Amino acid sequence: MSQALAAIRTAGMRDVIASARALIFDVDGTLAETEEVHRRAFNEAFAVAGLDWFWDKVTYGRLLRVAGGKERIRAFDQRNAVPSLTFADIADLHRIKTARYAALIASGGCPLRPGVRAWLRSARSRGQRLAIATTTSHGNIDALLAVALGPEWASLFETIVAGDDVPRKKPAPDVYLEVLARLGLGPADCIAIEDSGNGLMAASRAGIPALITRSAYFDEDDVTGALLVVGDLSEIDY
Repeated sequence: MSQALAAIRTAGMRDVIASARALIFDVDGTLAETEEVHRRAFNEAFAVAGLDWFWDKVTYGRLLRVAGGKERIRAFDQRNAVPSLTFADIADLHRIKTARYAALIASGGCPLRPGVRAWLRSARSRGQRLAIATTTSHGNIDALLAVALGPEWASLFETIVAGDDVPRKKPAPDVYLEVLARLGLGPADCIAIEDSGNGLMAASRAGIPALITRSAYFDEDDVTGALLVVGDLSEIDY
């Protein structure tokens, strides 16, 4: 697509986005580039637990294809013929990681991505409803947004569905189906904002059109079928 055609399509999408009754946001990679903070928190948790594990960027990028932090730990452990961690060990390790993530976020190292704050403000001024549909935990969401948006951040969103609220995580559609049920809206009434192929697949399986904002770890994902693909949300002044 030429730059001129891309600009025309982007301009047309403004009206499509503005006409949606609700915007549903993913969190990690979409609202903020959190994955490097998650990776650091995992590695700090491994050190605290006395494990000789270290996830470099390549390893972590591969593990991101597995949805969920505990699930990533389990997948990495199962690279050995005989896994060394029990389910209880994994849960304990993930609790340490979650605490380290919160501490790192509290230090102010992860701002919202460009355009996010303006989008939230514009949606509220238009009377659009806002929701979150994410694989991450409620604790991680709160750790990020309490710093980025202030202690009353949750009042911006009508409903927040996290990975532990549903049976299956993305790319399954469960979080999106639960958001739709809570909002009492149909898929065509909403637009999902995602950053990955897994996120696009989850939204699409729920029937919700999705806009993709490219993020560091998912920049090469196949996002065929997205409404629009942008570098970040500041590219659409809606």
